Amino acid sequence: MDNKTFNKYFSVFIMVGMTVVTILATALKFVPADTEARWLLIFAAFGSLMGVAATVASASGKIITFLFGLIDVSIYGAMCLINWKNGSSGLGNAVLHFLYFVPMQFVGFFQWRHRGNTAEGSVKARRLNGKQRWLAALLFLAGSVVAYFIIARFDKSAADTFIKTAVVLDVLPLICNIIGQLLMSTAYMEQWIFWIGVNVFSITMWAVTLKGDPGSSYALIYIIKYSFYLLNSLNGLRNWLRLSRPAAC
Repeated sequence: MDNKTFNKYFSVFIMVGMTVVTILATALKFVPADTEARWLLIFAAFGSLMGVAATVASASGKIITFLFGLIDVSIYGAMCLINWKNGSSGLGNAVLHFLYFVPMQFVGFFQWRHRGNTAEGSVKARRLNGKQRWLAALLFLAGSVVAYFIIARFDKSAADTFIKTAVVLDVLPLICNIIGQLLMSTAYMEQWIFWIGVNVFSITMWAVTLKGDPGSSYALIYIIKYSFYLLNSLNGLRNWLRLSRPAAC
């Protein structure tokens, strides 16, 4: 089986699997919800499916990823804003999505177009050099430390210990997301290392949640969701290692 055929079947597997998980997650909360909440659930489910489509397209280096990504991050930002207006947390995530992730979809679109990507072809991927990799690692470490102290200062739900595990598991995927999006929008292969980090840390976070509350059905669904994402990110790394070879650039 050649690479193109494998990617085709693998993408179908990820899309079908994630669609099933999204439907299950929505159905669990749909019946007891009121009319307004049901519309929000449908809205959120649609955004999630756009996010899945974006990750699948990104793994194959397709520029349409930024159309799906724009819909996904816009809806997620709106949901966070609604959550905040209803008296819960979410303002920080809303600001992050509207002021960072939304603009980065446009940056990515024009960067990929500049690198010769078309609707039919794949982006001309590239790799970080040695100094850039050290800079990315330093940015990850510094960003994680700063974000940890900020979130730990205001998060009263985490256990008051020397190192707040819940905050650590919140910070690590956040910083991986930010750096991963930057590297994705600028067409660097190393983005997939950070996407793998996002998925591993997210699976760990929800596994800890499930361990603390074995009856938490949504935690199990999120573990399954990020497991699919992890498989896709591993395939993305495999594809982009090929796309970013000197001969492919």
